[in-house]
Amino acid sequence: MDTRVTSTPHSVKRWQLSGTDYEPPLRPGTLLSSWTPLSNNQSNLQLFEERTNLVLHWFDLWTDKQRKHLLHCLLTRCTKSQLKYCRDLLNETVPVTQVDFTSVLPRFLSLYVLSFLSPRDLCAAAQVSWHWRFLAEQDCIWTGRCIRRGWFLPYTPDSKEFGAWKKHYVSCVSTLDWLTPREAAERYGPPLNQQNGDVTEEEEERRKGRRMRQMIREKLQEEKRLSMRTRRAWGSSTKQGGVRGGSAQTGRPNTGLQFSSWPSLRTVTSSGLHQSQDVGQFMNTTQSLEASNSFSGRLNKACGALASFTFRPEESQIFSPIHRTTTALLLLISNRVPAYELLLSGVKAGVTVVVYDHRGTLSALLTQVEGALSGQTVQRIGTLAPAGTEEIHLLQSSTLSERTLLTTEYQVFWEKLCGWVAPSQDGRGIDIFSPLAASASGVALMRTLSTLTGLEVCAPMGLTTGSFQNILGEWSDSSLCSGVSKQHPAAPALQYVWENRLQGWCRQAEWMEEALGELRLHLGPQLQRVSLQAGGRALGHFLWEKICLEEICVSKELSKALTEGLAALTRQEETRPLEFLALFLTRWSEKEEGEESHLTEDHSSQASHCSLKPLPELPQTVLDWRGVVVRELHHSEGLYLGRLKAVRKVYQEPLTAALNSNRAILRYADIQIIFSPVTKLLELNSVFQADLQARLQHWGPEQCVGDVFMKLCSSLRVYTNYLNNYITALSTIDKGRETKPAFRAFLKRVDRTLATHMLSLQELLLCPAWRIQEYVTLLQALCLHTLSSHPDHAHLCAALNTLRRYREFLQKLKRNTERDRLMVETQQMIQGCPNLSEGNRQLIITQEAALLRSPDELIPDSLRTYEQVSDLGLFLFNDALVLTRRNVHHTPFALAHRSTHTFLASVALTSLAVREITHTRYVRHAFVLEGPCRSWVCATERGEERDHFLSALRSAVHSALTAHQ
Repeated sequence: MDTRVTSTPHSVKRWQLSGTDYEPPLRPGTLLSSWTPLSNNQSNLQLFEERTNLVLHWFDLWTDKQRKHLLHCLLTRCTKSQLKYCRDLLNETVPVTQVDFTSVLPRFLSLYVLSFLSPRDLCAAAQVSWHWRFLAEQDCIWTGRCIRRGWFLPYTPDSKEFGAWKKHYVSCVSTLDWLTPREAAERYGPPLNQQNGDVTEEEEERRKGRRMRQMIREKLQEEKRLSMRTRRAWGSSTKQGGVRGGSAQTGRPNTGLQFSSWPSLRTVTSSGLHQSQDVGQFMNTTQSLEASNSFSGRLNKACGALASFTFRPEESQIFSPIHRTTTALLLLISNRVPAYELLLSGVKAGVTVVVYDHRGTLSALLTQVEGALSGQTVQRIGTLAPAGTEEIHLLQSSTLSERTLLTTEYQVFWEKLCGWVAPSQDGRGIDIFSPLAASASGVALMRTLSTLTGLEVCAPMGLTTGSFQNILGEWSDSSLCSGVSKQHPAAPALQYVWENRLQGWCRQAEWMEEALGELRLHLGPQLQRVSLQAGGRALGHFLWEKICLEEICVSKELSKALTEGLAALTRQEETRPLEFLALFLTRWSEKEEGEESHLTEDHSSQASHCSLKPLPELPQTVLDWRGVVVRELHHSEGLYLGRLKAVRKVYQEPLTAALNSNRAILRYADIQIIFSPVTKLLELNSVFQADLQARLQHWGPEQCVGDVFMKLCSSLRVYTNYLNNYITALSTIDKGRETKPAFRAFLKRVDRTLATHMLSLQELLLCPAWRIQEYVTLLQALCLHTLSSHPDHAHLCAALNTLRRYREFLQKLKRNTERDRLMVETQQMIQGCPNLSEGNRQLIITQEAALLRSPDELIPDSLRTYEQVSDLGLFLFNDALVLTRRNVHHTPFALAHRSTHTFLASVALTSLAVREITHTRYVRHAFVLEGPCRSWVCATERGEERDHFLSALRSAVHSALTAHQ
C-alpha cells in the first residue's frame, strides 16, 4: 500500500469548497452479487457490522501514519453533507477554545474593538500578524487621535495610501517638546485660572493642613484594609500599655510620631541615627501645624485612631541616646564562597549578614536584602563573592565589570542597594573583598561605582599572595579612586568579622571547600529545610572548636622558631625535652639574623632562604609601591622554589637512589613521567629568581623588571609541557599507590612532613598552576603603579597580556578536564545509557523531577488533575536531553539515601519543545517536554528549581538551533 501523502495541512478547506452531494452509482458487478446480499436488509446489516468490526480491528493494529492515511482516503470520498457532519462531530468532541476574533467578527466590529486601545497597545497589536497590522494601522483609528491633539496632515492621503495618520502621529510624538508645569509657567507665564497675588502664609498653612488630613485618611483606610485581612481571632490578642486610645501612658498628647506607617518616618530601629533626625524634622512640622487649634485636635484624633491598627514602640526606644549612636553594617556573602560557614560563626555583633544563592537574580537579591534589613539603614556594605582582579562574579549569570556596570540592570541594583545606606553618617562606603585595586580595570570599576553611588569604595590592593590572603593585606582608600594611592588605616574586613576567625578562614578556605563538598552532597537534601543562617553558624562553630584554628594564629617568627626547635628535639635523645626546648628558644632569640644555629642542621625547606643574600629593606612609603610589589614577588618566588625543591629532594632523589641500588620502589619510566617536568620548571624559575635578586640589590625608582618577565614568558612552553603532562602524572601516582605497596608506604612516610611544607605530592604538583595566577595578580599591581612614561611600562604590559592569555589557556584546560570527568561520572551513573562521550558534548545541568499523567486528556487545563507515575532524572547536555527513571533507596537505620538512574529516553534539543503549565489547585511547578514522538509532563518540588532548569533548557535549545542553522 502506498502510504505517501501529497496533500497539504490546508487540504480540508479545499475539500469543503470542492465537495459534492451526489450519490456515486453502483458498480455493474455488485447489483446481483451473492457476496453482498442487497436484497436482504438483515443479512446486509449483519455483514456490514462484521466488516466494520474487522476494519476497526485492523485500525487498532495500524500505526499512526497508516491511520492518518485511511482517514485522508475516507474524507476525500465523502460528500459535502458528510463532511459537515464530521465538522459538527469534531466541534462537539474537541471544542474550539481560542479563536482570532478578527477572523470571525466583521471588520467594522474589529475596528471598533481596537479603537479602545491606547497608541502603545495599538503598536504592540500591530506586531501580532499581518492581518492585525492592517487593522491596527487604519486611518479611521488614528485620525481622531491626531485631530484631538491638533496634529493635521499637511497633505491629503491617496485612497491607496496605508497608515499615513499613524506615521504622522508617531512623528509628532517623537518630536514633541514636553514641558513641566514649572517650565511652562516660566516660558508662557502663569495659567489664566491662577491668582496674580502671592499666596499668603495662612493659605499655605491651609493647603498644608488639607494635604496632611488627606494623607492621614488614606493611611487609615489602608490600615483598616490590612487589619481586616490579617486580623486575629476574637480575644486572641492583648493591647500593650500606651497603645489604647490616642494618648500614651506618659501623660502627654499623642502626636503620632512613633508610628511606623507614617510616610516621612521609616521603620524605627535601634541602629539608625537619621531616623531620630527625621523624627525631629517631623516634630518641627507638627509644631507649625498646631498653630491652628482645630487642625491640632483633628490630628490627635486621627493619630489615636491610627494607634489601634499599628504597633507603637516606647518613646524611650526612639529618642534614647544609645540608639542614636548605634551603627550597623551589611555583609553580602555568596554561597559559592568556599567554607563561608566559618565566616558566619565569626561575624561581629551589629552586622547583618545576607547569604544569597549564587544562581539567583539581582532582583531576588534586593528582595532578600530588604527582608533582612526590615527598614533599617546601614553605614557600610560589604560584598564577598567569587572574584578576580578585574571583575566580580556577583551571580552566576551576572558578572560585575567596568563594561557591565553601566547597564540599566546594574545601575538600578546599586541605586536601590545604596538607598539603605544612612545619608547623614560619616564613613559611609562599600567594601569589596576582592583585589580590584591591583589592576587598572579594577580601579576604573571602583571609580565608576563610586561615582554612581556617591560612596567610598574600598578593595584590597593585591600585594599579598596566597588564597584569600589579600583580604588581610593593605586596602585602598577612597583617594585611590581619585588617582592617588594611599594605604587604608585598617583592614575594613575586620569591622565585619573577628580577626582570628578571618585569618583561620583565609588559610583553610580551599581545604575546607573540598572537605565540605562531600558534606553538602550527602546532607544537601536534608539541610534544605533548615535555616541557612542557623545551619551555617552551627557548622562554623563546630569547625572552630574541632580544628582549633585560634591556636594556629601565631606570628611567623614564632612558628619558625618552634618548627626548628621541634625538629632538633626529634633528632636528639633528650630525657628533659622541655628544658632543651627552652634552651633552644633562648639561643634562637640571641643569635643575629643570618647566623646558622649550632643545635640544628639546615632543613631542606630553609635552604632556599639561607642561600640568598639578605636584601636591603625597601622604604615603605606611599610613592614606592613598585618596590613593595617586587619584594613580595621575590619573597613568594622563594617559597615557590622551596616547594619545587622539596619535590626533587624528598621524592625524586630517594626514588632514583632506590632504583640505582636495585631496590626499585617505582619504575624509571614512571619517575621520568612524574618528576621530569618539575626539574625543568625548577631550572627555569631559579634563573628567574636570580634575575629578580640582582635587580633588587640595586633597586631604584628607574629600575626595571619587565624584561625579566619577558624572559620568563618566552619560556612558557616549559609550563605548557608540565600542564599537558599533569593529568598523566596524577594517574601514574594513583596507579603506583594501588599496585606497588612499597611506593604506597614511601608516600605515607614522607607526605605532609616538615620537609614537604605539610603538603602531599599531589598538592605540591599543583603549585605551578597556582603560581600563574599569582604572576598575573602581581603584574597587574606593578602595571597599576608604573607610570606610562616609565621605561618598564611597555615590557610589563606585554608580559601581563602574555600571562593573561596563558591563564585563559589554563582555565580552558581545567574546564575540559572537569567536563570529561562529569561525562564519565554521568555515564557510570545511568544504567543502560548509550555512549555520551561523542563530539563536543557537555553536561549543563541535572534536575530531579516527577513524571505526571492525566487520567483524562479531554478535561480543560484549568480543571485537569495529574497523578505521579514515577521519579525522573533530567540530564541536560548542550545537544540533547536525557531522561532517566530515578529510584530512591533509603539506608536502613539512617536518614541518608542514594539514587540510581535507568535510561528512559533521549531527545535532541533541535526537536524539543517546552511548555509551562499554569499553576492551579491541582498541579504546581509543572511543565511539558514535547518530543517528536511523545511528550512528558514533569513537575519539580519548588518553583525556583523549575525556573532555573527551564531557563537553562531554553538557552541550550536556542544555542542548538543557532548552531544547527
